[in-house]
Amino acid sequence: MALLPFVLLCGFADFTGSLSITTPEQMIEKAKGETAYLPCKFTLGPEDQGPLDIEWLLSPADNQKVDQVIILYSGDKIYDDYYQGLKGRVHFTSTDLKSGDASINVTSLQLSDIGTYQCKVKKAPGVGNKKIQLTVLVKPSGTRCYIDGSEEIGSDFKLKCEPREGSLPLRYEWQKLSNSQKLPTSWLPEMTSPVISVKNATTEYSGTYSCTVKNRVGSDQCLLRLDVVPPSNRAGTIAGAIVGILLALVLIGLIVFCCRKKRREEKYEKEVHHDIREDVPPPKSRTSTARSYLGSNHSSLGSMSPSNMEGYSKTQYNQVPSEDFERDPQSPTLPTAKVAAPNLSRMGAVPVMIPAQSKDGSIV
Repeated sequence: MALLPFVLLCGFADFTGSLSITTPEQMIEKAKGETAYLPCKFTLGPEDQGPLDIEWLLSPADNQKVDQVIILYSGDKIYDDYYQGLKGRVHFTSTDLKSGDASINVTSLQLSDIGTYQCKVKKAPGVGNKKIQLTVLVKPSGTRCYIDGSEEIGSDFKLKCEPREGSLPLRYEWQKLSNSQKLPTSWLPEMTSPVISVKNATTEYSGTYSCTVKNRVGSDQCLLRLDVVPPSNRAGTIAGAIVGILLALVLIGLIVFCCRKKRREEKYEKEVHHDIREDVPPPKSRTSTARSYLGSNHSSLGSMSPSNMEGYSKTQYNQVPSEDFERDPQSPTLPTAKVAAPNLSRMGAVPVMIPAQSKDGSIV
């Protein structure tokens, strides 16, 4: 019987020499965002006289990474910046590590913190170590309750309870909170599942229900209101929908007709306006009229001969429109300036004698 305490101590501590580590827990489960306390308490013997060194190591859960030093005590100094994943989140709980407490706190837990943590204590000649398994779980949260189907008498539908997140395994518990709190017998096998299938619903099923989701680190709850009502008049609903569609089509047709009619009227007005402008003759150029008049007189002068010289002298030479010609075309008459017959000798005109031709073709 005297050996029993010694055997129990060996079951909780690994030691060499007189240094020993005692750890009350070897597996710890905590929720994400919480703080995990990892204990590591040790005792020293009188022969342990060397310098005290304390080291915590992390073996990640994926087993693909080598052990990482996360915090170290050596030479009366603390070094806690070895591992970036835990930088600023791991601390010794004691301010006097020589008192025999090498426990640490890991704050703001994340899923990446899951793994095996090892505490090593050395004070020559004594050496000891202990491993602690840390599991980080996610509490159920964001749970939503809803009805999948039509809440009518005689119909089939489902009551569903779905958390947004939460580590498995999850446990569900349904309760009826209002009216008769007695649940239908057919529901009892599903009261611990996330879905309750309702068959041939009756008004007795109406009421407020709660669904609680739990796991090892927390729980969450949602509420659901069920109102089983008589079937709706589907024929009337369908007829109303058809009438509404027909009215919408008629309205659309009227809008299209009015738009097309307006466009035709605008197009007709443009065509009529264009035809009226084409019927109006363009105004004559005053300058071109005067020049054409002068040109005709000059051609007459060039064809003068002794035979028609006398007749030409009797005509008025200067019949070119005067400045009065360029007055407003609305004037009823345009007076013509009277100019004396031109003196052909002053103009340099020379009479031309045209030989006569006899009957036999000889020139006289």
